[in-house]
Amino acid sequence: MIYAPLSFVWLYYVMRSRAFWFFSPANPTLEFSGFEGENKKEMYEQLPPKYYPRTVFIDAKQNLDEVAEIITSKNFHYPFVVKPQVGMHGLMFRKIRNKQQLQEYHLYNKVDYLIQEYVDLPMEFSIFYVRYPGETNGKITGFILKDYLSVIGNGHSTLWELIQRHPRACLRAEEMKQKHANYLDCIIAEDEKYYLSIAGNHNRGTRFINLENEIDERLCNVFDKISNEAGHFYFGRYDLKCSSVEDMKAGKNISILEFNGAGAEPNHIYDCGMKYSAALKVIMQHWVDLYNISRINYKNGVEYWSFTKGYKYLRKAKRYFKQLHKDDLAASLLGNFPGD
Repeated sequence: MIYAPLSFVWLYYVMRSRAFWFFSPANPTLEFSGFEGENKKEMYEQLPPKYYPRTVFIDAKQNLDEVAEIITSKNFHYPFVVKPQVGMHGLMFRKIRNKQQLQEYHLYNKVDYLIQEYVDLPMEFSIFYVRYPGETNGKITGFILKDYLSVIGNGHSTLWELIQRHPRACLRAEEMKQKHANYLDCIIAEDEKYYLSIAGNHNRGTRFINLENEIDERLCNVFDKISNEAGHFYFGRYDLKCSSVEDMKAGKNISILEFNGAGAEPNHIYDCGMKYSAALKVIMQHWVDLYNISRINYKNGVEYWSFTKGYKYLRKAKRYFKQLHKDDLAASLLGNFPGD
């Protein structure tokens, strides 16, 4: 519904490029340019290792003994996080606190996934970055801080009572009831912050705080460096953790959680009081860059995907995410397996 008025703009770029998937050359080293269904393994292998958490990739067909051996050999310690190699909207993202939770995750998860060290940094951000091929300097078009869905205790209300009174959590009451079933009757201490989700996704209740006033040359230089080292990331959004805005501008204590490509939404349009018409303008401005970058890469020899190839890919991704959603719900119903 939000994007419907822009369908004619999208069609214009399709006709202008004479390719239905006009964006497909934008990020040449990401499958389908990272529009949807991109593989996190593919993305991490291109990033400089110093910028992302220590990660191992697990084949869903491996048995639990093999997984345990990998964890031991790679010196992983609880807690750590797990998430599908191909994921979206925080589906099957979990923080694993003990061996039992890992066993249950491996049992209910039917797709390849990754184990990643838990990044204990206090702030999660999104940076939307655009760079044209052949240029070393790009631009940051969006910068947000993520405020995870949480409640604050008062020393006498139960978690369930706090959820029911929370303006956002109450809208997800059934989900919260399933994911925090073991803790609903617990009284949360006064001023204690209880996180209902640590997945930094808007559809998981996270609130976005716009930091556009913090965008400056220092910040751009940091992401120019990262993107040039990665090689062929031209259009998309970095989701990352850091200790502070100032440390990020200094290039310190940065841990990239993932990079979303051509399908990345300029999420700085949300939660900041922006008018709908202004939000549409922001999206269109990003599509201009997406088209131009794709066109340059096409002229440099990166082919457009055919309609059939793209259609089959998206059909397959749709089936995959439908199953992933079912697995996520089944896993959330487990009493010993919180949904964060």
